[in-house]
Amino acid sequence: MAKQSTPKPLQAGKMRLQGKRQAIQASPKRLKLLITIVGRNKAEFYMDLLQSMEINVQMSLSGYGTASTDMLQLLGLTDSDKSVILSIVREDRARETLALLGEKFKTVRGGKGIAYTIPLTSIIGVANYRFLSNNRTPVNGKGE
Repeated sequence: MAKQSTPKPLQAGKMRLQGKRQAIQASPKRLKLLITIVGRNKAEFYMDLLQSMEINVQMSLSGYGTASTDMLQLLGLTDSDKSVILSIVREDRARETLALLGEKFKTVRGGKGIAYTIPLTSIIGVANYRFLSNNRTPVNGKGE
């Protein structure tokens, strides 16, 4: 009677690991939600700046600071009207985008702000992912 060959647990583990490595290499770039909080009068400037970084999706929300007048005067702040800009950025471009925003926060007059990212864990639909990651391929195979 011929003995059937079954994979040993160690071999099966190696095969699963190789499959995972291939899946990781083929997986798309991850996306992050970029949250930028700036003075309302500078929101358009920062939205244009983010668009220049190939960020397709942005939404600006109006906000209002809750600090008391005494606290604002103590900190040397005059305006508590803010804009919260929500953007989607690829993970490989996030560090570069945050560095550019940090530089602008320091150099633009009246352009101070806060920016940070939150990782997104899933996106529904390949077309949605391609749009959000600015990774669209033409339908007819020619340039857009």
